[in-house]
Amino acid sequence: MTAGSGRGARRPARVRPYSLTGGRTRSGHVLLVETFVASLEPADGPADGPGDPVPTTGTPGTRMLPEIRAIIELCRRMRSVAEVSAMLKIPLGVVRVLLSDLADQGKIRVYGTGRGPGQPDRALLERVLVGLRRL
Repeated sequence: MTAGSGRGARRPARVRPYSLTGGRTRSGHVLLVETFVASLEPADGPADGPGDPVPTTGTPGTRMLPEIRAIIELCRRMRSVAEVSAMLKIPLGVVRVLLSDLADQGKIRVYGTGRGPGQPDRALLERVLVGLRRL
């Protein structure tokens, strides 16, 4: 037991963000902070244990990471990428990679921003920036 720890109580080790994505930093989908996503199925299946070497996102025959389960559960309501990141306290880049993986697996749907092709709406981007600064 280390000094300062109380009666065998251990704090769970925090998973490093890069381990959630296998070190990947790029996603296959364009996921802006204001892009909307929603789950297509409920989060089910057993959670991964601490000894599992590779994070899985719920493919058949594998177990699902708690972070993936939390994303799927949170996205039962349509959410923006920024909301998912802020609500789960996972870095934005990591959330983008995980959401892209889930979209590839058909577990979430990417809805976009509600705007057509072309330049993003400056007013929308300013509102998002103000909201992020408030966090």
